[in-house]
Amino acid sequence: MEIWQAVVLGLMQGLTEFLPVSSSGHLVFLQRIFGMTEGGLFFNIILHLGTIVAVCAVFWRDILGLFKKPFKTLGFLVVASIPAAIVGFLLEDLIDTMGQEFEYIGVILAVFFLITATLLFVTEVVLKKRQNQLPLGWRTVVPMGLAQAVAILPGISRSGSTICAGLLAGGKNEEVAKFSFLMSIPVILGSFVISLIKGLVKGDIQQDFIDNGAVYGWSIALGFIISAIVGLFAIKLMLKAIQKANYKWFSLYLVLLAVTCVVLQCCGLFKVA
Repeated sequence: MEIWQAVVLGLMQGLTEFLPVSSSGHLVFLQRIFGMTEGGLFFNIILHLGTIVAVCAVFWRDILGLFKKPFKTLGFLVVASIPAAIVGFLLEDLIDTMGQEFEYIGVILAVFFLITATLLFVTEVVLKKRQNQLPLGWRTVVPMGLAQAVAILPGISRSGSTICAGLLAGGKNEEVAKFSFLMSIPVILGSFVISLIKGLVKGDIQQDFIDNGAVYGWSIALGFIISAIVGLFAIKLMLKAIQKANYKWFSLYLVLLAVTCVVLQCCGLFKVA
């Protein structure tokens, strides 16, 4: 991994984690174009940790409020995190292999990007016709948790799918958005711990440092810092988009990105690690 690649990936992660366009899908897209063969899932999790810093910086009062009685929102957060934790534990190796080794990853990404685009478009249409909204509760939290579990697939946006699930279930815009951002914290931290343990046990992390030395260390540090800084901008942008229920431009972007993935796949530009 070159340092410039880490910078680009950090920028992309910070920008796309909270926008409804799938940060994991964008990371796989760029890593396959770059032909990256090292770092893998562990580096991606480090980038996601950077965006957690952004969440904590924006919502630190809400995070502290989780630990105050009656702990209602904390309970919602625990329940909503369970599906993704189970799916992530069972399919982590498959997702990592998909990103690095699947020959037709361009087609797979295109399909998942189109699914996200469709979900965003449908949500905007439904919200334009809706008048009443429900406060945050089990009716909105459970669908959001299930959506987050599906969003482990690259190309399925975590923020997009969870927010759309909550809104389609009748939730209020700002409450659903805030809860979606908070949901990222336990899932990303859990993924980091699992990835770290597996990487150390298998020796993959040690080997990456042996093969790349200080460059890999600098790449991780820069990717982490940049994703955190850019993530702050992305959160504010997404909050504005949610207030206006304006998702069509994100949907159009994903459609164009899906077409690009198919074209690059046909041209043989997605390199297998």
